[in-house]
Amino acid sequence: LSSCGSRKTVQKGKLMDFTSTVIVPLLFGSLGIFAVFRLLQWMRMRAYLQEAVVVITGATSGLGKECAKAFHAAGSKLVLCGRDSKKLKDLVQELSTMTNHRKNTHKPHTVVFDLSDTKTVLNAAEEILKYLGHVDILINNAGISFRGTIVDTGLDVDKKVMETNYFGPIALTKALLPSMIKRRQGHIVAISSVQGKISIPFRSAYAASKHATQAFFDCLRAEVEQYDIDVTVVSPGYIQTNLSLNAVTADGSRYGVMDKNTAEGQTAAEVAQVVLSAVGQKKKEVLVAGLTPSLAVYLRNIFPRLFFTLMATRAKKERKAKDS
Repeated sequence: LSSCGSRKTVQKGKLMDFTSTVIVPLLFGSLGIFAVFRLLQWMRMRAYLQEAVVVITGATSGLGKECAKAFHAAGSKLVLCGRDSKKLKDLVQELSTMTNHRKNTHKPHTVVFDLSDTKTVLNAAEEILKYLGHVDILINNAGISFRGTIVDTGLDVDKKVMETNYFGPIALTKALLPSMIKRRQGHIVAISSVQGKISIPFRSAYAASKHATQAFFDCLRAEVEQYDIDVTVVSPGYIQTNLSLNAVTADGSRYGVMDKNTAEGQTAAEVAQVVLSAVGQKKKEVLVAGLTPSLAVYLRNIFPRLFFTLMATRAKKERKAKDS
């Protein structure tokens, strides 16, 4: 018994020695390597964003406004785009009060235009290039949402959503792309949506525009890789913005309701930081959503019949709730 006990003691001692001499140093060494990697990643991201000319559409509210704050703080040279001149000026004033003296911050330039009007988009691109010479990062953020049944929605409403969410961004992208190709440098970002990957009932026009956006920028990514141009698609879930309030309905009128899911979504500031990080790390695609919508994306691809059944059930529940 004493011999057995002494063997166990020896084995326990060897195990402790192995832990203290091998495992613990290996663990701390791994943590050290990871910390160094993260530091280098942060330094590379900071260097990439600082002094970069960044164009942001839909900059006066929601995610666009928070992205403006994030990229301004990172030291980027901003071009803020929107339809409302006063709101753009107010944003410039707000950013000027947030100046971080530890970094070289720059006064943003503003360009007023309507993304749904292709002619004004082309004129805006000319103005941007004339003023700054080039664009390093284009963030296609502006968009409009939709609520309504397909059977009641006029084709003019579908076109309106498509003009703002799809044709406008690709018109601006195409207008700025040749200058990026010439420099063999540039980064194009599309703020899409989880609904660019899955479709939910009563969001047909919005989901269709975001599916088109996803497809276009996936193609673009492949085509411009030879020119060293990066393309990032960010697909958020619900964000606490006025998107649902400003959504158009089947007859083209304003929805004017804050959805429960939207009210309980991520803050625009949180998502803006994800966008900043994704751009800084040159990620090709980022899904910014909670567990349920993230699972729905995978469910759509792996078990489509189950996904379709769930969506049909959801449609029935929503229709019943509206009728009651």
